[in-house]
Amino acid sequence: MPARRFLDDVARLVTDATGVAQGARREVETVVRNQFERLIRDMDVATREEVEVLRDLIAALREENERLSTRLAALEGERGGREPPGS
Repeated sequence: MPARRFLDDVARLVTDATGVAQGARREVETVVRNQFERLIRDMDVATREEVEVLRDLIAALREENERLSTRLAALEGERGGREPPGS
């Protein structure tokens, strides 16, 4: 039976060592994640949400620009190439 007890002790040590290693891994991941998040925050990088809002705003502004360009071309066509008064 002493061999069985020795193997049980070794198994317990391996199990404990595995638990400690997993805990250390989680701790390292947490520290690295926190450092990375702080680095990104300090770099003043835009969030995904901010980029999406800007993308939508730019699309809306492009549509407005196209609409105004079309309107301007129509108004210039109505004028027949004449100079506006006071020019």
